[in-house]
Amino acid sequence: MQMKHELDIETAASILKLLGDKTRLTMIKILSDHECCVCEFVALFQMTQPAVSQHLRKLKDSGLVKEARKGQWVFYSLNPSHPYHSFVCNVISDLPNQLSKLEELEAQGNRISCD
Repeated sequence: MQMKHELDIETAASILKLLGDKTRLTMIKILSDHECCVCEFVALFQMTQPAVSQHLRKLKDSGLVKEARKGQWVFYSLNPSHPYHSFVCNVISDLPNQLSKLEELEAQGNRISCD
């Protein structure tokens, strides 16, 4: 069972500022259910790889997102051991499920396109 950490206003504001970007908020919502690689986000958001990587770097630097290397690919997911994981989950809990975006990506044959 995860220990609940008390959240001060400054930390909450910092996390909310990070999630205040629509792209990062959507990424966090997707990563709460699925791990994804940069290439999938490039296709999903129709952004350049450097732009996607910049968003992921900010999320990773905060500790909210973790990465796992599988061969030459790096997959990202929500970090359940982050001290304020439950706060983030509460923030995104009422957001619409993003599964349809991933299903659309899969239908286009782009679910994993890290070649």
